[in-house]
This record gives sequence, C-alpha cells and structure tokens, in this order.
Amino acid sequence: MVQPLKSERSSSPSRAATPGRAWLMLALATVGFAVNFWAWALLSPLGPRFKDALDLSSFEQSLLVAVPVVVGSLGRIPVGALTDRFGGRVMFPVVSAATIVPVLYLGLAGHSSLAALLVGGFFLGIGGTAFAVGVPLVSAWFPPERRGLAIGVFGAGMGGTAISALTTVKLVDANGMAAPFLITAGCLAAYAVAAALLLRDAPGRTVPTEPLARRLAATARLPITWQASALYAVAFGGYVAFSVYLPTYLKTGYGLTQADAANRMAGFVLLAVAMRPVGGWLSDRMGPVRVLAGSLTVVVAGAVMQAFTPTLAPVGTIAFLAMAAALGAGSGATFALVALLAPANKVGAVTGVVGAAGGLGGFLPPLVMGVLYGEYGTYAAGLALLAVVAVATLAYTLTGVRAATRGGDRKPRTVRLAV
Repeated sequence: MVQPLKSERSSSPSRAATPGRAWLMLALATVGFAVNFWAWALLSPLGPRFKDALDLSSFEQSLLVAVPVVVGSLGRIPVGALTDRFGGRVMFPVVSAATIVPVLYLGLAGHSSLAALLVGGFFLGIGGTAFAVGVPLVSAWFPPERRGLAIGVFGAGMGGTAISALTTVKLVDANGMAAPFLITAGCLAAYAVAAALLLRDAPGRTVPTEPLARRLAATARLPITWQASALYAVAFGGYVAFSVYLPTYLKTGYGLTQADAANRMAGFVLLAVAMRPVGGWLSDRMGPVRVLAGSLTVVVAGAVMQAFTPTLAPVGTIAFLAMAAALGAGSGATFALVALLAPANKVGAVTGVVGAAGGLGGFLPPLVMGVLYGEYGTYAAGLALLAVVAVATLAYTLTGVRAATRGGDRKPRTVRLAV
C-alpha cells in the first residue's frame, strides 16, 4: 500500500522560524546521551581488572560487560514508547536520575564479587535506554531533509563510551575504585537538573492516545521496524561489541597493557562517533541505502583481514579503524532511514525496538568471542563469523531494504512516496 512519507503526514512545527532553538535542543539531547552512555560503559574498561581480582573465566568476564548492554537494549522498547507519550522533556531527566543509583552502588559497594557486579550491571543498563529518548525528541525538531544530519549528530553522543575508556582506569589508579563512579554520578545529577529546566519538546508534537501495549503491537507491524532492526543489529551492534570487548581482545590477543588497550579502544570509539553524523549527512544527500551498502562492504573487508590475526601495526590497526568508521556511518544511515519512514507518533516506539536490536547485536558477540577463544585459543573464528553476518546484511540491504524504500538511493528531500 502506498502512503505518504512522514514529512507529509505529520504535523510540522514552525522549525524554520526557530532554528536556534532546534539546535539548542539537539545539543542538550546529545550531552544527555553522552553522559548516560558514559555511565553505561563504566564496567567495560575495568573488565580485565575484575577478571584478575575476582579470578573470573573468559566467559564470566564477557558476561560482566555484556549484562548492561542487553538490559539497556531491551529497556529501550518501553522507554521509547513512553517517550512518544510523555516526551523527552520528562523522560531524559527521569532516565538520568534513575541511572545514578546503580552508578553509586557499583562505586561504593557493588564491586566485591561477580554477583554484586552483575546486579549493579543489570540496573546500569538504564543508562543505555537514553538513546530511545533522544531520537524522537530530535526528530520532531527538524524537517525531513535535515533529520539524517541531526540524528547523526545526536548519535555522536555514543562517544560517552570513549570518555569512560579514557578516564575510568586512570581515575581508579589515581584515586581508588569509587572515583570514576562518583564523578559520573555527579554529572548525571547535574544533567538531570539542567534537562528538567531547559529541555523542551517540539511545538505541535504528536502525542499518541492508545495504550502502551497497543502502540507496541502497531509498531511491530511496521515493516521499517524490522528492516531497520536488522541493519542496526549489525551496524551499532558491531560498534557496541567492539567497544566493550576490544580491551580484552587486545590484551589477550596482542599482549597489550590494560591502559594501552583502553586507549586504543577509545580511538576506535572516537572514530565511530565522528563518522555517525557523516553517515546521517551522506544519507540526506545520497540516500541511506547507498551509505549502508558502502559501510557493510568495508566491515566485510575489515573482518576478513583481521580474521587472519595480522600484526597490529599497521594492518590490524587499519582493519579496526576502517571497521570503526564504517560501523559509525552505518549506524547514522540506519536512523536516517527511521526518521524518514517511521510515522511521527511512533518514532520513539520504532526507535526503541531498533535500538534494542542494536544493543542485542552487541550483546552476543562478546560472549561468542569469549567462548571461542576459550575453546580454540584464537579469535579468528569470531571475526570470520562477523564477516559472514555482514555479507548477509549487505545482500539484504541491496535487495529487501532497497525494494522497500523505493527511493532510498535518491536524495530524501526528493522522495514523496514510500511503500
């Protein structure tokens, strides 16, 4: 059935008259996303330290860093739907304030055993749901021809994981285990107050009136929900998997120190973060399908190269940085697609499901890598599996997604109908 794109079927607030305010809301949302993701990623840089201190197996260490990922991912589904209903002005302060509790628990008491860390990590996942708050908030403030760039800029807030990678270990070494957690909790509290005072939802925002369960069921029937979920599970899932497991991979596979491995992971994250707005910007001009196809091609090449465990300098470094750039651009392109094709009153719900798929895509690889390394003493099989998954996703992008978008390869501003 042919239906108008969101740009024609949604109410459009007078954004052109208040461009400064739209960009201010984008900046506030991006800061909130970064601070919450900083909290969400606090356990990852400390994984090797907990492994040694608590005598954890490779699987237990992988589970420790993966639990916040899966909880934060699944939590995006209800949080996205609640954002459609109550707006980002309410949900951003709520999510930020709720994340303070597990952060303080982990820093002050919850790091003495694996069980305590898993409990804290479970609730730390709340921070990961901030993504499902920001996308509908930002999308409502910008017209269709700028949404790819705007959501790409917001997505750069995932660089909060780089803050964690660069500072957590150093703060623990200098000031004790509680230090990074106390600092992060303070930043979350400051942002929650600032968001409550300054953040605003777009004028004319479409507020759904149906019950939550009915809205989620309607979201599940939208083709864009599952198309974007498949793409995001690989693009953002790959980014999450590397950002949480790369320190362990580099320490185990290449013998790097914990600090060196964390710094290299931060470089991976920063490049992916920088490329996310680029992916959105290119999607505004070239169409998201082309950007996704190019990104997935690079991921395939990088994964195949790294599966042979080349020397870290320069081949391994080039492979990882190429994959970082591609995964960042692909993540931006995926939500450029969502912003164009999702109904205005379901952007949050669609974002929640798609964001959950991306997070779950990052949950399994660390566990698989840990199991495969424990069994074979090498990461080659895990990277080869990534290449196979990326090839399958590339084929789907060039067939099913291209056919469904009917114009995804043209500039979005010229598209007027979607199937």
